[in-house]
Amino acid sequence: MTEERQTIEFEGEEGVRLVGDAVGDPSAPSVVLLHGGGQTRHSWRETANALARAGWYAVSVDLRGHGDSDWSPTSDYRHERFSGDVIAIAKSLAKRFDVPPVLVGASLGGISSLLAIHRHPGELARALVLVDIATRMEVEGAARIISFMESSPDGFASVEEAAESVAAYNPHLPRPKNLSGLERNLRLREDGRYRWHWDPAFIEGRHQSEEHLSDPNMLERAARSLTLPTLLVRGRLSDLLSEEGAQVFLEQVPHARFADVSGAGHMVAGDKNDAFTSAVTDFLKEQVLSRGPSPNSGEARSQISQ
Repeated sequence: MTEERQTIEFEGEEGVRLVGDAVGDPSAPSVVLLHGGGQTRHSWRETANALARAGWYAVSVDLRGHGDSDWSPTSDYRHERFSGDVIAIAKSLAKRFDVPPVLVGASLGGISSLLAIHRHPGELARALVLVDIATRMEVEGAARIISFMESSPDGFASVEEAAESVAAYNPHLPRPKNLSGLERNLRLREDGRYRWHWDPAFIEGRHQSEEHLSDPNMLERAARSLTLPTLLVRGRLSDLLSEEGAQVFLEQVPHARFADVSGAGHMVAGDKNDAFTSAVTDFLKEQVLSRGPSPNSGEARSQISQ
């Protein structure tokens, strides 16, 4: 199967234009893939292709201030704004297909999806997949992410130099020989230097993940209110979501399934894409496509080790 991508656009809050890629049969059930802070829709490329082959219409979207999507006209990058954008995306797809989509969110995309489901009265999504994010985050891990994002305000002289920066941040991963994927996350500016694709206003002051929530306890309340099929995927090497943090979430959401991917850090889909995608497609096949047993009956947790 040849994956042909189609550009798709949505209108988020403040009239922000959100740009995405869609792959798969447009008549198939939809899955929305939402990246983490500092990433783009391209981080889901292999996962989207695999979902399309598995019978899904996979839509990966650049969040506001990232990639090809608009920057906020008011520099508003609070979680409430991101979750509002997710509501707009999900409602648009539900109206188009008469069925709500599945939401798959990594880090920032996961928080936004969780809050969107909590904020929206009625069924916004058919299922939720949270990727290395839950209701309790490790402060040191969050600080390390912010430090990396702030580390090169003047950009890079070349894509290779940017690759060296990424390798220093993720020393457990081999440096890729093909840098075309990394280049999609950079912008060549008029001064001849490569800079990351995000709006600088997004990163300014974001030293605590919770400080952009008007109500920090909302994450826990949102988790405890979940009734739809839910999967939590953790990278076993993650310094943002600890094993203890994952267990707290599983106590808050007893019906949730859990996949712990060995050899993966916070960027689970990029670190161990095959294992990650297998966990997601198996979950969706059982819990959504086949309308399997209620998540409250029988074994609700699984371990992925690869």
